[in-house]
Amino acid sequence: MEQKTPKIVLLITTLFLLLMVISLYNPWATTLGVLPPSTPDPVHGGPSAPASPFPSSSSSSLGCDLFTGEWVPNHDAPYYTNETCWAIHDHQNCMRYGRADTGFMRWRWKPDGCELPVFNPAQFLELVRDKSMAFVGDSVARNQMQSLICLLSRVEYPIDVSPTANENFKRWEYASYNFTLASFWTTHLVRSTETRPPGTPHPEISTLNLDEPDETWASEIHAFDYLIISSGRWFTHPMLFYEEKKLVACHYCLMDNVKDLTKFYGYRKAMRTAFRTINAAKDYKGITYLRTLSPSHFENGIWNKGGNCVRTRPFLSNETALGGDEMEMYMIQVEEFRRAEEEGRRRGLRYRLLDTTQAMVLRADGHPSRYGHWPEENVTLYNDCVHWCLPGPIDSWSDILLEMMKNEGVRSKADRLTWSSVRKLRG
Repeated sequence: MEQKTPKIVLLITTLFLLLMVISLYNPWATTLGVLPPSTPDPVHGGPSAPASPFPSSSSSSLGCDLFTGEWVPNHDAPYYTNETCWAIHDHQNCMRYGRADTGFMRWRWKPDGCELPVFNPAQFLELVRDKSMAFVGDSVARNQMQSLICLLSRVEYPIDVSPTANENFKRWEYASYNFTLASFWTTHLVRSTETRPPGTPHPEISTLNLDEPDETWASEIHAFDYLIISSGRWFTHPMLFYEEKKLVACHYCLMDNVKDLTKFYGYRKAMRTAFRTINAAKDYKGITYLRTLSPSHFENGIWNKGGNCVRTRPFLSNETALGGDEMEMYMIQVEEFRRAEEEGRRRGLRYRLLDTTQAMVLRADGHPSRYGHWPEENVTLYNDCVHWCLPGPIDSWSDILLEMMKNEGVRSKADRLTWSSVRKLRG
C-alpha cells in the first residue's frame, strides 16, 4: 500500500493540472457567455438577461460536417432588427422597403450530425480580443460583414476608424476588445478596370490582369489575423483576360480574333493568383477562410429579364441542388483552395473552408427581391436575388464561422501532426 501512494498522488496531481489547462484553453467555458448587465436587448427591449441565451458548448461539433444539414425553425430569432442596427445596407434592408413576411428570419442551420450553437457575440469578441479580421470580396462580402456587425451589436457597437471616406474600404474598431474589423472591396480579386475597347458591342467590359493581384487588399493582409476571402458574381460579366500584359482570351467579349475561353478560365486563374499572393505574403501569419459561392435564386427569368425570388420558406435538402455554372464555379473554388492549402502548409499557414454553399442553396426565400428599394426607384438590379436580407439567413454564416474558430486549437494541432507525418513519409 505504501508503494502505491506516490502513484496515486501523481495521478491526482496530473489530473488537477490537466483540468486547469482545459479551463484556460476554453475561456468560453467560464463567464464569457454572459452579456454585460447594462447592455440593452435591441430586439425585445430592456436590459439583457444576466446569462447568455446562446449555447456555449462547441465540443459536439468536433468531427462533424458543419456544412451538410437542414434549416430548422428558430423562434428566438432575429437577434437584431433594422431599427437597432445601423450597419444594414439599404439594398438589404428588406423591412424598411415593405417586406411583409417575417418567417424567413426565423430559421437556423442544423448540421446533420451535431448541434450548431447560435452565434454568441460575447464569445466571439473575447476570442478575437487584440486581433483583427478582414473581409476581401465584393458586395456579398460586405453583406456578410454587416451581418456580423449587427450580431455583435448586442455587446458593443464599433467605432469607425476608416482611413478613407470610400465606403468600399471600411475599418471598424471594437474599443473594449482592441478588435479591428475591415473590408476590402474587390470585384475579381485580381487587378481589373472597366473599359470599352474598340471592337466590342458591350458598353463596358472588365479588363482583368489574371496574374496580378488587386493591390488594394494584397498590400494590406499582413496586418490581419483572420482573412475571409470570397468572389464570384462579377465573373458573369463580359471580360478581357490579360497575362504578362498581353491579351490572351476573353469571356463573352464578342470581339474578332479574341478566343473566348469562358468565365471559368478567368475564375480559376484569378483564384490561383489570389491564393498564390497570400502564400507569398512575407509577414502574413493569419488564418485564411475561403467563403464559398453564394448562390443566386432567380426564377422565371434571368436577372434582367423578369427573374425573381418570391419564396417564403427554405427548401429541404432533397428538393433542390446546386447545378450548372454555379456548380462549376464552386468546384473551381474548392480545387484551388485545396491546392493553396497544401502550398500554404509548407509555410505554416492555415487555410479553412467556410463552405456555406449547401446551406444557402436552400434559401431562395432570403433575398431582398424587390424589397431593397422603393418601387419608383430606377435601379440596375430591380429584383435582387443575389444579396441577402438583414436580418436573414446570412446571419448563420457567423454561427458556422464562430464554431470553426472555437475548434481552431484542436484543428491546428491535428494539422501539425498530419503535416509532420507527411514530411516523414516524403523524407
